[in-house]
Amino acid sequence: MAMFWCTEALPLAVTAMLPVCLFPTLGILPSKKLCPQYFLETNFLFLSGLLMASSIEEWGLHRRIALKVLTIVGVKPAWLILGMMLTSSFLSMWLSNTATTAMMLPIANAILESLFGDLETLKQKCKSPDDPEGDIINGRTDKMEQSDMMTSEEIQLESQYQLKVWKGFLICIPYAASIGGTATLTGTAPNLILIGQLKSHFPDCDLINFGSWFAFAFPLMLIFLFFGWIWISYLYGGLNTRLCFKKSDHRAEAEARARALIEDDYRKLGPLNFAEGAISFFFALFAILLFTRDPKFFSGWSVFFKKGYVSDAVTGVIIVSILFFFPSQKPSLSWWFDPKASNTPYVPLLSWKKAQESVPWNIILLLGGGFAMAKACEESGLASWIGGHLQPLAEVPPAAAVMLITAFLAGFTEFASNTATIIIFLPVIAELAIRVSINPLYFMIPATVGCSYAFMLPVSTPPNSIAFASGHLMVKDMVKTGFVMNILGVLSVALAMNTWGVAMFDLHSYPEWARPINKTALLTGVHFSSVQSVNATL
Repeated sequence: MAMFWCTEALPLAVTAMLPVCLFPTLGILPSKKLCPQYFLETNFLFLSGLLMASSIEEWGLHRRIALKVLTIVGVKPAWLILGMMLTSSFLSMWLSNTATTAMMLPIANAILESLFGDLETLKQKCKSPDDPEGDIINGRTDKMEQSDMMTSEEIQLESQYQLKVWKGFLICIPYAASIGGTATLTGTAPNLILIGQLKSHFPDCDLINFGSWFAFAFPLMLIFLFFGWIWISYLYGGLNTRLCFKKSDHRAEAEARARALIEDDYRKLGPLNFAEGAISFFFALFAILLFTRDPKFFSGWSVFFKKGYVSDAVTGVIIVSILFFFPSQKPSLSWWFDPKASNTPYVPLLSWKKAQESVPWNIILLLGGGFAMAKACEESGLASWIGGHLQPLAEVPPAAAVMLITAFLAGFTEFASNTATIIIFLPVIAELAIRVSINPLYFMIPATVGCSYAFMLPVSTPPNSIAFASGHLMVKDMVKTGFVMNILGVLSVALAMNTWGVAMFDLHSYPEWARPINKTALLTGVHFSSVQSVNATL
């Protein structure tokens, strides 16, 4: 399955169904234990997040959020890159990172054209600055006046700078979308797989839920975004004295045009309509209820229900179910008083047809296949066997092991999907933690986050592919930028795990919820040694 997922010899979802064919027939797992793995409560949480995102996209709320953020941050290249990254990461916390990238790139291109003009003309200027005819053809007569005051070499250098900034814009969006998805449990599939694996391996572990994960991962996301912004802005020319100081030059004029374009696009959206307001309310309610169900540092609202009965999946499904009948237009009550009065046509915030079209059912099957494989690894003893062969890693200090695990998985996921990567390695990493008597979360959380840090290749993630498909980026651009991004990501995760992560999850002590498995191993060892001593006596 790992080989098929990495090579995509079969569609990912078809590979994910192989356990149903093979595990019962090979005597590994009976089908009544296997099939329920394909739709655990984790899948319902994922589904509810996808349905909420579909409704947000249906009524254009995501575009309003994006344009509003860009009007706030300004249009100087470095600030605009920051605005793009903040918006992309925020949207990716709730929408899929692929949808976020696909939505943000056209906005970025419109702003860039307003700043620098047509891209093809810009490329020509980089090669041959003396091309006034091309300027006239492309309607760039306003640049002609500026060109008269600049030498050919200056025009070429300025065009090269503008092309670098353009690349920086295109590359920051998929990177920020990948980073933003790590901040919430529903943001990306590996986070949900972690929850599923914990429920399978350690049923008594209740430390990770939507609220506690957000409290840990959101600060990590902000730190990594800041370092990533500094690096991308430095590399692509956004960081210079113009970041903080205003200059009256041709760049300032272009920035004024770009600001006018953003403000005009936002103005065209008009005031917040009833559907957008309703979606905003349910979106906020969705987030608040998930955060406050059982945040660990205070008693959440789940205490009003029977203990262990209400989960994040229940919360998510309750909210998205309302979307299927809540009206998208303000209901008219005039027909109560006048039966002949025309009533507002009833259109719900989300239709089942839209839900069917927008939900990637193949990913839900992929999640199920991962849970099935993890269950089989546990039942058959494969995870324990592999964990035993990783014993030499016990000599490595835990803090260094965290960095090695994060770096390894961030590298592996460059060539395989992040979902497949975490499915393959998480059971092994859990077993390794037990073998070396380290809190399993100390290794499993960095592994999960590291799987989303795929920045170096166009094939690493769908967002990278979408940005690369624009035709303005080269592989060497992504490798050069992504290599340092991976290093920054590994360092950020190490910082998070060894500071507030330790305090939140008590990572320096071996937890009670992981002891049953450990006790079994210890008792087996004690029994074996006692048998040896009896034999020696005889």
